[in-house]
Amino acid sequence: MDENVFAVIGEDGFRRLVSAFYRQIPDDDILGPMYPKDDLAGAEERMRNFLIFRFGGPMTYLETRGHPRLRMRHAPFRVDEAARNRWVEIMDRAMAEAQLPEESAATLREFFHSTATFMQNS
Repeated sequence: MDENVFAVIGEDGFRRLVSAFYRQIPDDDILGPMYPKDDLAGAEERMRNFLIFRFGGPMTYLETRGHPRLRMRHAPFRVDEAARNRWVEIMDRAMAEAQLPEESAATLREFFHSTATFMQNS
């Protein structure tokens, strides 16, 4: 179950995962230009808080940002199949680096892959 992920990996697991993801972004030729160079730390914090909220942790994301509205928030960016695939590739590498327990990793992987497909807008 999704809400069990936070109970298993905690904030530290999400911190490791999101940090591993964002370390790869600045040098990426497809995704790098989509992320704000002057607010990469802010983007990292927002993703971490969203994932913590989504998978059973504290509601910090909702309290600070409101409803996720993922498609609306990403609408300004061209998310085509290449961008979707690169995002998934980078997240898969981040998950391997974070060394999360397999049950939690499987739940997250399914979420990331389906959400990345949902986010395509071109």
